[in-house]
Parts: sequence; structure tokens; C-alpha cells
Amino acid sequence: SFHPSMGSAAARECPVPPGLPGYFSLGQMARSGGPNFLGAQYAPFVVEESPESANFRVRDVAIPRELTEGRFAGRKELRQLVDRLVRIRDEAAADPVRDLDKFYEQGYELVTSPEAQAAFDIGREDPKLRERYGRTAFGQRCLLARRLVEAGVPFITVYDGGWDHHTDLFNAFSKRMPGWDNSVATLIEDLYERGLLDSTMVIALGEFGRTPQVNKDAGRDHWSNAMSVLFAGGRTPGGQVVGATDNKGFAAVERVLSPENFVSTVYAKLGMDPNKVYYTREGRPTHLVSDPRPIRELMG
Repeated sequence: SFHPSMGSAAARECPVPPGLPGYFSLGQMARSGGPNFLGAQYAPFVVEESPESANFRVRDVAIPRELTEGRFAGRKELRQLVDRLVRIRDEAAADPVRDLDKFYEQGYELVTSPEAQAAFDIGREDPKLRERYGRTAFGQRCLLARRLVEAGVPFITVYDGGWDHHTDLFNAFSKRMPGWDNSVATLIEDLYERGLLDSTMVIALGEFGRTPQVNKDAGRDHWSNAMSVLFAGGRTPGGQVVGATDNKGFAAVERVLSPENFVSTVYAKLGMDPNKVYYTREGRPTHLVSDPRPIRELMG
């Protein structure tokens, strides 16, 4: 995708807490989850490690035990000195290496931030609450996402792969869906109980829909004509269904909306302007969203 991901745009436009990145991807980064022309400082911080592990520890967010804080700070100063010696300083605003400077600075702040260490310490959670979320990688990532929300991170994605069931769909879903339903419902309940749901959107979606017809292998294939998205929180009016398909699920026929309308809704609810124009390094003007009209039923 040419456009920056929603998370990267949010990391640029929304307030970010000191010592923490503005955009996290838990599990892995989605294919279209990068910053594109916004630069490396707005890329997601990817936490690949699984929080359900007994020895869960986020890689590279703590000073190695063999290093003192003084030596660590000295290494930072040495890197800056080497940069000055080996690089021709380009004062132009489009210097891409400046992005890496900011990226390194974010990394240093993350490693030395007590707030970051506390947010990642999922072991502080009540074991009963951890059981409510489910002792699975996805369930514990949902819990870690809630901790990052509490720390003030504006945008977090929780990746949960393995849903591309071209074969044996019904057996696979009967095993996976109960745990997924439980984890997402617990996240929404937990945010509500902590008074965070009104200020936090929970959105669940995939890449596209699935064929209405079951194929010869008892699976469903890729389908671009219709799909569903779950919205909760962020002062979204609940208890409603926006739009409809025909009775076979082949195509949207009522209140037909686009991915651009979805993205505009997310930006508007984050307090961002979907009409905003960015400029690439080459000076090319680029709209943040091609169609900046939010979905009015979700705006509250």
C-alpha cells in the first residue's frame, strides 16, 4: 500500500506517552502495517514473543545485564559520534537518515523507560483475570494490549493468524471460535470495568470476506464483495448493524460502504482529520484517505 498504515498515521498525529512508541503490533506486523513515506520513526514496535509463556520477556527493551547504565549511555554517544564522522550531513528535510536517528532515539527511550518496563510486565496481573482472557497467545496479547492502552499508547494491533480455511472450515472454527470470542469479550468487559471503554476503540476484522458457497474441500475461499467489521467502545453507539448483504451473502446491497469510509471513521474517532494532506519526500501531495467520509452511524 502506498498510504501509511492507520497505526503509523496515528503514531504521528496522536499524543504519545514519553518512553513508549505510538504504535505497537503484537504477534507480528500486518502486511500493510508499515509507515511508508512517513518514515521509520512511525513504524510499529513489533512484539513477537508470546505473553502466555512463563518466561515472557520483550526482546531488546531492557539493558543487558552485563551493561551498566553508564556504559549503555556511552554506547549511545559513540554511535552518535560515528554517525557524525562517517555521514555527510544533509540538512534537507527529506534526509531519510534523520528518520533512523529518531528511530534510534525512540529505542533508547524505550530501553530506559520505567513506564515501558511496567507496561510489559504482564505478570503483575491477577491470575484470575489472566484466566478470563484465556491462556492462549491471542488471549494474553489482548491483555497486554489493555496494559498498553493504560500506559497511553494510541494504536495497538493484535495479530491472530491461521484463519484462511480453504479446507475443513467447520471443524477448525468449532475449535477456535470459542476462545477467540472469550478473549475479545473479556477485553471489552475489562476496558469497561476500568472506565477505559469510552476512550478506547476495539475493532476486529480480517483482510476480506469469504465466499458464501462452501467449496469441495469443506472450506471457503477469498471474497471481496462483502465482509463484516466489529466495532466496540470509543463512544460508538452499540446494538446496531450498519448495512446488509443479500440473503446469500454474495454482495452488500444496503448502506454499501468502502474501506476508505472505515479508515476515515477510525481517524475521525481518534481526533484526526481524514481530509488531511501529507507530502511525500518528493513533495507529492497525498490525501490521508481517498474518501474522507466517516460512517455516521458509528460516530455517536
